[in-house]
Amino acid sequence: MLKILIPTLMLIPVTWLAPPKWLWPTTLAHSLIIALASFTWLENLAETGWTSLGLYMATDSLSTPLLVLTCWLLPLMILASQNHTALEPINRQRMYITLLTSLQIFLIMAFGATEIIMFYIMFEATLIPTLILITRWGNQTERLNAGTYFLFYTLAGSLPLLVALLLLQNNTGTLSLLTLQYSSPLQLTTYADKLWWAGCLLAFLVKMPLYGVHLWLPKAHVEAPIAGSMVLAAVLLKLGGYGMMRIMVVLDPLTKELSYPFIVFALWGVIMTGSICLRQTDLKSLIAYSSVSHMGLVAGAILIQTPWSFAGALTLMIAHGLTSSALFCLANTNYERTHTRTMVLARGLQVVLPLMATWWFIASLANLALPPLPNLTGELMIITSLFDWSYWTLALTGAGTLITAGYSLYMFLMTQRGPLPAHITALDPSHSREHLIMALHLLPLILLILKPELIWAWTS
Repeated sequence: MLKILIPTLMLIPVTWLAPPKWLWPTTLAHSLIIALASFTWLENLAETGWTSLGLYMATDSLSTPLLVLTCWLLPLMILASQNHTALEPINRQRMYITLLTSLQIFLIMAFGATEIIMFYIMFEATLIPTLILITRWGNQTERLNAGTYFLFYTLAGSLPLLVALLLLQNNTGTLSLLTLQYSSPLQLTTYADKLWWAGCLLAFLVKMPLYGVHLWLPKAHVEAPIAGSMVLAAVLLKLGGYGMMRIMVVLDPLTKELSYPFIVFALWGVIMTGSICLRQTDLKSLIAYSSVSHMGLVAGAILIQTPWSFAGALTLMIAHGLTSSALFCLANTNYERTHTRTMVLARGLQVVLPLMATWWFIASLANLALPPLPNLTGELMIITSLFDWSYWTLALTGAGTLITAGYSLYMFLMTQRGPLPAHITALDPSHSREHLIMALHLLPLILLILKPELIWAWTS
């Protein structure tokens, strides 16, 4: 664990000591080396137990794919942010990179933690850099409002979790993930136990986000700078799913009865947010709502707790992380050229930027789960496991996949096809930097078709 964590920590002095001319190249190279080194975690995935076990941190087949995704994303965020921070004073650029690095440190410690309290602290710590990114580097004046929403939704959700964890520590005597699964099952019968159950899950469901407590997400996404949107979509939403998978072990036998309303909300959210996407005019808002819809599937899958649904949930989380991050990057390349997120004003761009249109096409197809991409693997596993749990879910998940296909094609056709608007006269050509970002997002996605067992956790 330390061979990744210490270089990531050392990235902060590198950022502040590098000469201005070399700031972006050195941080990019450094973070890319860390990302490549993180692949060594993937070597032991055939074993089901814990690997690289230390005193406080360890990896297993559930956290490893998420850890590698976290490390892979930092160089991509640095690449994507280079253009729009170029006009800022050098100290602000350094601060920006420092915030991104600190986010990666907190995320590695969250996904790698063996103690649930350490996970909780890191889960909360990711709030601070994200909040600063949104409120300081956001694009529009609405960003303070978005930051407030983000902060208060997450805090209101996660304070009950702290109380629930302290109660659990009191009852079982441990909060270590290694021993918690072997502790004697809790006799959950009283009304207070039901509240405790809800307290354990609420924080993660807000973070996912579950439909109904999702209002912070579109605001935060739309107002965040590109790196903020990328890390929110790709990794921070996955903290919720990961935490749920970890804490589910302790919550039996109540989950059988109490999870029904949450599953209903999750699956209803898939349809509702998909329908909202069909009527969106704002490009980033559309991609943000599509995240809510995909995460609804994941939340439903985790709540029914079968090996298939867990595998499908993890697969879909990783695949969605790469896909939606790629879509935000594409939306950003459009925004940097046309300075608008309204799709009607920036359409028909295939004529001007043909190679970008190819990336748009691949990313849109990945978003609508084209076979044989991992997105489809995850969705199919989730849909079959939900169908096995109750036949009625097929109506909701089936409608959800149809609507997903609909809005993904709508997004592609609106941005790329049709006549070029008259007001678009001179656009910058697409840079090789942007093509590199897109390739580094979509190549891992395509390569995972060949070796999906890297990301489907415990079922192998």
